[in-house]
Amino acid sequence: MNILSEELRPRRGTVSHHPNTKTAYFGQTNINRLAPGKTIEQEIMEVHPDHNRGVARRIAGIMMFSGDAALKKISVLSGGEKSRVLLGKLLVTPANILLLDEPTNHLDMDSIDSLTEAIDAFEGAVIIVTHSELILHTIATRLIVFDGGEVNLFEGTYQDFLDSVGWKDEENTEAPGGKKKGMPGKKVVGDKDPKKVRAELAASRTKVLGHLQKKIADIETAIVQLEKYMEQDSQAIQEASEKGDGEAISTLSISIHESTEKINSLFKELEILTIEHDTKAKEFDEKAGALQ
Repeated sequence: MNILSEELRPRRGTVSHHPNTKTAYFGQTNINRLAPGKTIEQEIMEVHPDHNRGVARRIAGIMMFSGDAALKKISVLSGGEKSRVLLGKLLVTPANILLLDEPTNHLDMDSIDSLTEAIDAFEGAVIIVTHSELILHTIATRLIVFDGGEVNLFEGTYQDFLDSVGWKDEENTEAPGGKKKGMPGKKVVGDKDPKKVRAELAASRTKVLGHLQKKIADIETAIVQLEKYMEQDSQAIQEASEKGDGEAISTLSISIHESTEKINSLFKELEILTIEHDTKAKEFDEKAGALQ
C-alpha cells in the first residue's frame, strides 16, 4: 500500500500510475499528519473542493463527531479518534482511487455501516486491506488472498471464494462414517457452514441498516437545506424591515413558518427512523454474538 501510494519506492521493478490518477490514502501512521491546532471540522473542510462547512459537519457526524464534538482540536483526540478524522477527510477528498489500510479498526458497527455505504457509493476504485468479513462481503469484487504461505489473485466476491476455494486451515474433514466434522474451533449451525451463516447475517444487516441509513441521511440533508433557506429568509426579512417593506416581511414570515413546521416534522421522522435503526442493529449484533 505504501508503494502504491508512493510513500515508499520499490526496491525493484516499477509502479506506473495513469496521469489522471488521484489517490487518497488511509495508512496506519498517517494520523500523525493531522494538524494538532486545527479542529475536526477544519481538517475536513480544508480538503473539500468547496470548503463546505455543512458537508464537513455531516462527514464528522458519520465519523462519530456529531454537533459540537466536531469543534474539538486534534491535539485532544485519541489515536482511534484521529483515525476517524482521517477517514472523514478521505471521504471528501477529490480522488478516483482510495487506498485503505484496516480502516475499520477504531469504528463501531454503525460507523462501519456508514463507511461501507460511502465506499459503495464511491465512483472510483478502492484497494482495501482488511480482516473484516463484513467489509469483504459488502465491498470486495476481486481478492488478493494471502493463505498458507502463498499469494493468489481470485476473481470474484468473498462469498465466491468461500464457496469455491475457502481458507486452508478451515477445510472440513471427513469423520468416521462419512459425516462432515465441523471446522476447527467453529460451531456448526444446523447443516450450514458457520461462515455462510455469518455471511448471510452480514449481508442482511448491511441491506436492512443500509436502507434505513439512506433514509436518515436524506432527511438530515433535507433539514440542512431547509435551515439554509431559513437563514437566507431571516437575513432577507431583516433587510426588508430596514426598508419598511411590509409585503416582503409578510411573505418571508410565512416562508419561515412553513420551513419551521417542515423541520419539526422531519426531526420527528428522524427520531422514529433512528430508534428503528438502533433496535435492528442491536438485534443483528445479538444474532452475531450467538454465532461466536
